[in-house]
Order: sequence, then structure tokens, then C-alpha cells
Amino acid sequence: MDQQNAATAVKIIRRMKRHGRGKWVGTPKDFVDLGSRVAVDQALSRLVNSGQLRRIGRGFYSLPRISRVTKLPVPVNPEVIVSALERRDGVRILPDGLTSANQLNLTNAVSSNVTYMTDGPSRKLRVDGRTIHLRHAGAKLMSWTGRAAAPVVLALYWLGPQLASDSSVSKTLNQKLPDKLKQDLIRHSGSLPGWAIPIVRGLSLSESLSS
Repeated sequence: MDQQNAATAVKIIRRMKRHGRGKWVGTPKDFVDLGSRVAVDQALSRLVNSGQLRRIGRGFYSLPRISRVTKLPVPVNPEVIVSALERRDGVRILPDGLTSANQLNLTNAVSSNVTYMTDGPSRKLRVDGRTIHLRHAGAKLMSWTGRAAAPVVLALYWLGPQLASDSSVSKTLNQKLPDKLKQDLIRHSGSLPGWAIPIVRGLSLSESLSS
């Protein structure tokens, strides 16, 4: 059994290294093809005890990266953790609307929390010394997952009907968004709340795309 666990550990660490240090977080589910669940769990414990892996949360593992300045482990990017969570739990996850609105220059506000929207249950996840907040969102909002226009939709939801209707919002979106993204928004505007549809359909397109 010990030899089997050692072989499984070698396979796990090879897979982790192929993804790149700091670029991927693994969960036991990512290694089910490498051995039995017992063998995978014991191999992961072996790798953590030997310092080859860091257990950054319950069921989350990463290759350690040490800061040259502080000599301490470098925190893992939350987006990498979220990707692992999506794979493990089979859920879809999007950034929160405040973050999207800030990135689009629609607000100067910043969130003090690491927050995401999901079609899974609302919950808090403690990983790598930070708390990730997951908030359940409806099917219409989550249908934008993976689309380039998703941040715009999230920002509009966060702003709400009153703030989003301000002319400065349309002006900023017209300046920042490429025509193809605007066209995608307009084409699928039927899945937006009624108050957001006029805002999206009011975006200006170049003549080549609008004709």
C-alpha cells in the first residue's frame, strides 16, 4: 500500500507542476484517475508533510511559492481557487458586480471582501488565509458565464435601475466597449431585467455592424 501511495504522490506532483506554480489549485477530485480515493488522500497528506504541496484550505492544494522579500508563502490568486471550486463542485462562478463596475470605471468603490456570484448555494469559504464569499444568483444572470459581456451585465445589476440609467453610464460603456461586445449585449438583451434593456439597446454601433 505504501508503494502505491508513493507512486500516486509522484503522479500528483507531476500533474501539479505541469499546470505551473501559482497558476493552478488542485482538489482530490482532480486526481481520481491516478488512484483510489484512499490512495489519493494519503498521497496528498504525504506531499503536504514533505513540503512539496501546501494545503491552503480544506481539500485545496497548491505548489508552494516563497516570496524573495518576505520569505513567506505567496498567497494564491482567488481566481485560481475559484476555478478549482468550479471543477470540484460543478458550479458556475462569476465576479461580483462591484468589481466589474470598478473595472469598467463605472464606480470608484472597491470591495473589502472577495465576493463572487454562483449558481450554487451562498456560502463562505476560508482558503489561503482569506474568506471568499459566494452569493447565489439567478439563472438569467448566470447564463452570461464565460461570455465577454458578463462584466457589463454584472456591473449593471450592481448599479441597479436608478444609477445605471444615468447618462454617464451609457457614455462610459460606449467609450470602453468594442462594437462586437456591444452587439452581443444587444442581441441577448432579452435576458436582462426590463430596466436594463433600453440602456443596452441604446449603445451605439458602427454603421458596418448596425446595418
